[in-house]
Amino acid sequence: MSISAISNADDERASERENVYAYEAPVRLWHWINAFSILALALTGYFIGSPLAAAPGEASANFLMGYIRFVHFAAGQILAVALILRIYWVFVGNVHARQIFYVPFWSGRFWSEWLHEVRVYTFLTGRALKYAGHNPLSQFVMFATFTLPLTFMVITGFALYGESVGHDSWAYRLFGRVFFIWPNSQSVHTLHHLGMWVILIFVMIHIYIAVREDIVSRQSIVSSMISGERLSKHNED
Repeated sequence: MSISAISNADDERASERENVYAYEAPVRLWHWINAFSILALALTGYFIGSPLAAAPGEASANFLMGYIRFVHFAAGQILAVALILRIYWVFVGNVHARQIFYVPFWSGRFWSEWLHEVRVYTFLTGRALKYAGHNPLSQFVMFATFTLPLTFMVITGFALYGESVGHDSWAYRLFGRVFFIWPNSQSVHTLHHLGMWVILIFVMIHIYIAVREDIVSRQSIVSSMISGERLSKHNED
């Protein structure tokens, strides 16, 4: 094959692909901070809710649960700071940076495409539409099952932390109003624990969908949170 033929073939293949820089560096950094923080919070939170039955030796010589609580509180504070910075980036980042923080309920087109994506994910149609960022169904699900629960977990987590360190602490002064809604502290603990399972179920579905989209929709998903670029292939096999 001649050099010109190879060049023409390369140009044709390039025209069948589209690269879009969708996810900026702060968004990708927030994604991975969330991943590691949620992992640490889920593991330590489980043991806080279901403590170890016993530890060997004298009680005064064991601080295992104290270390577990410390990791939990530290990871929670990292998560909260990252969320605040991420909210800031909603206002200064690109259009994709704000997608998971709202749902355009007023848009008929959004709901039409949302319904189409439901049909795609339930295998009622194989024609997946191309989106540079999140598709409408993904945007809706991430807002309802991740952004809102994550915010709820930060608020209730700091309320419980403030209760444990004292009513004169900054955490209780800022977040203690949670107990005006649920005066029973155990209710807040239970809701916080349930919130953990909501986020963990979201994470499992999120990983499945990301891998599925890479294979089925002919769009890069997994690598996008590393490079920031969405690659779409327009040709059909």
